[in-house]
Amino acid sequence: MAGKKGAGVLELAVLGLLHESPMHGYELRKRLNTLLGMFRAFSYGSLYPCLKQLLAKGLIVEDRPEEPGAPLALQSRRSKIVYKLTADGKERLQQLLTEAGPASWEDEGFGVHFAFFSHTRADVRLRILEGRRSRLEERLEGVRAALARTRERVDTYTLELQNHGLESVEREVRWLNELIGRERAEQELQAKTSQNTNQDMPRETGR
Repeated sequence: MAGKKGAGVLELAVLGLLHESPMHGYELRKRLNTLLGMFRAFSYGSLYPCLKQLLAKGLIVEDRPEEPGAPLALQSRRSKIVYKLTADGKERLQQLLTEAGPASWEDEGFGVHFAFFSHTRADVRLRILEGRRSRLEERLEGVRAALARTRERVDTYTLELQNHGLESVEREVRWLNELIGRERAEQELQAKTSQNTNQDMPRETGR
């Protein structure tokens, strides 16, 4: 199950990056490693099977630029395959960006969805942020309960480590609260603006 979830996250990441611009495999892997920090451990072994599946589904295509004057035998080795998103790939990306279930706010999936929030509908963004916050609040309760049970039985360093974990989760919850507040304020402002625009529009009168 975990492997399947990981494959879905990688599919979203690859399609999202190729939506921004076509790129070859090495560049794509580098972007995954730098833009999405959680993918630091990604290797060619995990990326290329994903690309192969996306090619088979028609979500991406390969472009092999030819080098003028180079022998055909050398062209195949020297040319870097550039991967491009197809129309079906763009449609699949939009489908993935509308998903706001538990997989989108778990540790593995949240960062990837958040990285492409600029392409995501406002209502979906809000659901993902609220789902992530709810999950972390559950985690906070568990960590606090564990600390209360073990505080007197663990050494100083273990206690410091547990406190550090608690502070990290509390910090992310505060960050999520700020994001959720901004998202709601922006949606309310847009709703008011739309309402005022509709009220200002001249109404047709019957003859």
